[in-house]
Amino acid sequence: MKKLTFLPVAIALICAVLSIQSCGKKAAPTPNTIGTTLYDSLGGTALVADPTHAGAMIEKGRLGIRNVIDSTIFVIAADSRINGHFTVLLSEVGAGNLTGYTDLSENLTTFVAGATGAKDFIYIGLNMHDAHDPAVNPRINGKATNADFDAFVSDLATGAGKNKLPANLLNSVAAIVESLRSTVVQM
Repeated sequence: MKKLTFLPVAIALICAVLSIQSCGKKAAPTPNTIGTTLYDSLGGTALVADPTHAGAMIEKGRLGIRNVIDSTIFVIAADSRINGHFTVLLSEVGAGNLTGYTDLSENLTTFVAGATGAKDFIYIGLNMHDAHDPAVNPRINGKATNADFDAFVSDLATGAGKNKLPANLLNSVAAIVESLRSTVVQM
């Protein structure tokens, strides 16, 4: 997988997800005065009830991105073409430890939110090269190839489809993901 600078994903970014260490939310979001961003098209800053955290609110754009990320993580977990890169995470989940999964989902969601134009989320994890380098990130198993990256893109499209992401928005997200290829793919 190459350069996933503003996607997780990953959304994509699934490999980046494993290496993302932390993220944060700014104290005060800045309004978008330039025009509609991809984040706005994905739902924007309108607050909605968070279905996984009773009583909590979440930006609609962030919720939509998180739903696609989570679906993509599950698709990747079942994909023998690339799930071998995530043996640490899969072992943890298999043992009932969801900490790594939760961190990955949160970090990828923040990464993608920022990449799509959200003003109130900042990704502060590993850069995409280090996130996909097992010498730097012990949570990733092996360097990514172009075939791995292609498999990730395919899995991302499947995850997005499970959430009925319109084709035009998926194409915009795919362009962001593709811009990361040269950084993520290291073999």
